[in-house]
Amino acid sequence: MPQVIRALRNPNFRLFWAGNFTSNVGSWMQNVAQGWLVLTLTNSAFWLGVVGFAGQIPFLFVTLFGGVIADRVNKRRLLLVTQSVMMALAFILAGFTFFHHIAVWGVAVLAFGGGVAMAMNAPSYQALVPKLVKREDLTNAIALNSAQFNTSRILGPTLGGYAMAIFGMAGNFLLNGLSFLAVIWALLRIEYPEEKLNRHQSMWQSLHSGFAYLRSNREMYVLVWMTAFASFFGFPFITFIPYFAKVQLGLNESGLGWLMACSGFGSVLGALTVAISGSIRHRGRILTGFGIVFFAAIIAFSYSHSFALSAGLAFCEGFSGILMISCFNISIQHLSSDEMRGRIMSIYATSFLGLPPIGSLLAGELSRHIPTGHALAAMAGVSLLSFIVFYVFSEPLRNFD
Repeated sequence: MPQVIRALRNPNFRLFWAGNFTSNVGSWMQNVAQGWLVLTLTNSAFWLGVVGFAGQIPFLFVTLFGGVIADRVNKRRLLLVTQSVMMALAFILAGFTFFHHIAVWGVAVLAFGGGVAMAMNAPSYQALVPKLVKREDLTNAIALNSAQFNTSRILGPTLGGYAMAIFGMAGNFLLNGLSFLAVIWALLRIEYPEEKLNRHQSMWQSLHSGFAYLRSNREMYVLVWMTAFASFFGFPFITFIPYFAKVQLGLNESGLGWLMACSGFGSVLGALTVAISGSIRHRGRILTGFGIVFFAAIIAFSYSHSFALSAGLAFCEGFSGILMISCFNISIQHLSSDEMRGRIMSIYATSFLGLPPIGSLLAGELSRHIPTGHALAAMAGVSLLSFIVFYVFSEPLRNFD
């Protein structure tokens, strides 16, 4: 295999990668249609924030227990259950939308159900990857996972915009439901090695030992805190891209798809940069620097009224953001032991995915009092300053290689 895709020489990872790529394309098609459905029903940035909150808040409360469960049960079986639940919810949303029996509260309820399944899914998904590749291929595997996810950010929104124009929003939800069959098929086909399951401790004891293990590692501890700040103040921006597209830039469905595709294209190039590099040196400096670029791009995007400028800033946001996130993920995966990986990745996933819903709710509330662009720019500014403070005052971060 060429250096950039050498992790695909592992047949189990190759199956898993392809199945998740297909499913992620469908998920991004649904995300575009869901945001457009909320705006169609309410024309409100506030409700857009509420639905984003409902879909992501389970990551704050459920993911930690999902990590404990991931260290106690067969991860493949848990993933089969969660993927099947998400498939069923996509079909339900498609049916209600097609027959015009959907209200914004119904979208929020289904988004919450999908969020619970995804929160249970995330730690097992993260912890499964090292079991499918050789250790020397782990960095490349994580980079390729980022590449496939962000390639789906290009294809999904672009296809989703055109699919909405042809089949309507219900068609996007139906296609997303069908896409889960690919990852379910892959999970049934992979040869998953036997693993030592930790069932001697209670759930609370296991969770407490995970936090104690995290605090004992200074580098991992500061990385999780930086992830938390970026997730709470920076990542809610993604939820409001449909608002900027429709209200601030005056775009239609296809324009929204292209705008999100620009962000996805930048992310793919960023992930391929990590994959080609093989190993990342001076990670503390790199993730801090690209984090600052990421937040600066969000601030500029929030005030742009030009599609060309917004597309360019979306590309910068995608490229710098994925380099920052890849550094977080790769570093934490390498620093964690196999026995604690499920719990550590659940803490990371809670910081990464559990805090954006609260940030989305905060941004939605702020948008009721000040212009939405001002609200998102101010929150990104807080993230930017926090990264500078972490770098200046944290010696483990400055010396982290």
